[in-house]
Amino acid sequence: MTRYQDDFYEAVNGEWEKTAVIPDDKPRTGGFSDLADEIEDLMLATTDEWLAGKNLPDDSILQNFVKFHRMTSDYEKREAVGVAPVLPLIEEYKKLSSFADFAGQIADFEMAGKPNEFPFGVAPDFMNAQLNVLWADAPGTILPDTTYYAEDNEKGKELLATWRQMQEELLAKFDFSVEEIKDLLDKTIELDAKLAKYVLSREESSEYVKLYHPYDWADFTKLAPNLPLDSIFTQILGEIPDKVIVPEERFWKEFAAEYYSEKNWELLKADLIVSAATSYNSYLTDEIRVLSGTYSRALSGTPQAMDKKKAAYYLASGAYSQALGLWYAGQKFSPEAKADVEHKVATMIDVYKKRLASADWLAKETRDKAIVKLNVITPHIGYPEKLPETYAKKIIDESLSLVENAQNLAKISIAHSWSKWNKPVDRSEWHMPAHMVNAYYDPQQNQIVFPAAILQAPFYSLEQSSSANYGGIGAVIAHEISHAFDTNGASFDENGSLNNWWTEADYKAFTERTDKIVEQFDGLDSYGAKVNGKLTVSENVADLGGVACALEAAKQDDDFSARDFFINFATIWRMKARDEYMQMLASIDVHAPAKLRTNVTLPNFDDFHEEFDIKAGDPMWRAKQELGLTKFLFFAIPFLKM
Repeated sequence: MTRYQDDFYEAVNGEWEKTAVIPDDKPRTGGFSDLADEIEDLMLATTDEWLAGKNLPDDSILQNFVKFHRMTSDYEKREAVGVAPVLPLIEEYKKLSSFADFAGQIADFEMAGKPNEFPFGVAPDFMNAQLNVLWADAPGTILPDTTYYAEDNEKGKELLATWRQMQEELLAKFDFSVEEIKDLLDKTIELDAKLAKYVLSREESSEYVKLYHPYDWADFTKLAPNLPLDSIFTQILGEIPDKVIVPEERFWKEFAAEYYSEKNWELLKADLIVSAATSYNSYLTDEIRVLSGTYSRALSGTPQAMDKKKAAYYLASGAYSQALGLWYAGQKFSPEAKADVEHKVATMIDVYKKRLASADWLAKETRDKAIVKLNVITPHIGYPEKLPETYAKKIIDESLSLVENAQNLAKISIAHSWSKWNKPVDRSEWHMPAHMVNAYYDPQQNQIVFPAAILQAPFYSLEQSSSANYGGIGAVIAHEISHAFDTNGASFDENGSLNNWWTEADYKAFTERTDKIVEQFDGLDSYGAKVNGKLTVSENVADLGGVACALEAAKQDDDFSARDFFINFATIWRMKARDEYMQMLASIDVHAPAKLRTNVTLPNFDDFHEEFDIKAGDPMWRAKQELGLTKFLFFAIPFLKM
């Protein structure tokens, strides 16, 4: 047996890991994943009943989901139809004669959900979080991050070869000749290699403040002079925008003029044709569905595709996720649990206020403004009060084909997204369904959201001790509150707008502390890959803050148990994963590996050392001067000597 003092994560989770089995169609199993798998089983069993006409829901939206699910489950019909639904789309793109011809149809392609290389969208303005504005991103790359394109990255070369082989096999299903396939893929990969030089890396895109580049419309349109942006947006929005936010500034300033041009047309057309051919892979034959997942499975090390039944459920559920989440919450989330969790949130916000009041390294004006932000954080617990208005429009026409209905659902969602432009942000809208095992903080709305799914054991249960619950869901709740003051959240004010509310000296002291956290994690091993301390810093800050706050809140109970607290914290982070998956996460994930979230975070706390009798010389030991002591903390950000 591993001692707590040697490897706390292993001591808590080692026996579980020996017998834990990663499902063949998943890249991992563990605390979050086990709960998600349980919910998956429930949803599959329930929707199987609905498909059979048993216990059908009264809700009209869910009834339309059932209609759509019947279509996605009808593999016999899907086999009979084959690739026929996609052939007209392919021909439409083959007939495009020039960049100008394509550019004149971009608005139509966008509103129809067809491939369009048009990376624009609507989101809140960083400087005025109450208003939705236009944002200009960049087209996506084949590989998951720019680091994969480095000359010495052998994994990138291997993955690109896998992607190409998959596409060769797929395109052959759509009657392309061998010569056509080679030409299309050569050009697509050539364009992708060019694009990768200009798009942001995951590390770059993790720093929110550096993404805010507002442009006057007239100045922005000069960056891509051959792209008829005025006419495109007149068609999409009904008028020409006055400004746009450009997070992918490097792409637009250095490559967009070439990317959107006649000079680049042959490469761009090839990419569009490949995208058109593969747009509806998930809706076609089962052979094509499985084949089209080859690259993603190689990326995550997952050996097997989902079975037919599961794939059909997920394909149908995407458009109705919030409605399914409400059903789940009604079944699994009691009023008693909701009230208890709301109490825990309020308790931990109070703890933060107290910790803040004692942060004597901050000026009073900074502390006061931080408290204002804390006071107006809005918690959303369990499920949203209402569904987005689009859900009532998602009516399935059984006289149409599966692909036609999928196209209509996409059009509804796309129209809704564009309708938000220049309108107030709907602060009641959730960004994940209630049956998803997750939680989030939204810096632009200053909200914390906890779906019903995560409010289950081992995170939370009325059957667990209060200390165990604080070590589970309490730490998760406090983690999300901490995001209001992490390396990204600290730049947004109480209204969610980008606003420097710190004194210069205080922010300098803050960054000195967060830099220590970067150092603490940077370069640590993760299944043969290295953790990027800069990429993961905001989440690591939130973990430290979350544990400190939840621990202090737990101590307020008469029956406090440090052992229950820390052991359940390690339990929720248990994870067994495939090597390929963990190596990928090291490149793209803003979270540190689960084991490090336990073993690097917890030794920052005196209570951890005391409870488990950790002494100098033990691997889990951290010297007294290195501990995240209260006097050095602002929301438990330690001033570490590394």
